[in-house]
Amino acid sequence: MDNLTLPSNIADLIPSDNMAHVVHEMVERIPMETFLPYYKGGGTSSYHPKMMTKIILYAYTQKMYHGREIARQLEVHLPLMWLSGFQKPDFRSINRFRSERMKGLIDDLFREMIT
Repeated sequence: MDNLTLPSNIADLIPSDNMAHVVHEMVERIPMETFLPYYKGGGTSSYHPKMMTKIILYAYTQKMYHGREIARQLEVHLPLMWLSGFQKPDFRSINRFRSERMKGLIDDLFREMIT
């Protein structure tokens, strides 16, 4: 255990056919301008909207729907950890993002992804 060596790219630990790669590619193709209308500025700095979108969409594909469950899985589920860049938004941030800030966009993206 003391001689643990990890690859330099964590994505290498995730199988190439894992849905995390699909979600990552899909969200990265979305222009940043798509997210800007949902952010009015001010207050404390937010989690990056692409990162939040990735973890929510991926969680939905894994049948994780509750904010608390997603937040817990960010501690142990490697694809979620990779998609979040090892950031750990709490369940309130996750729920606020998907229900208040980006509700319409998240729903549309999920429908697009599964069709």
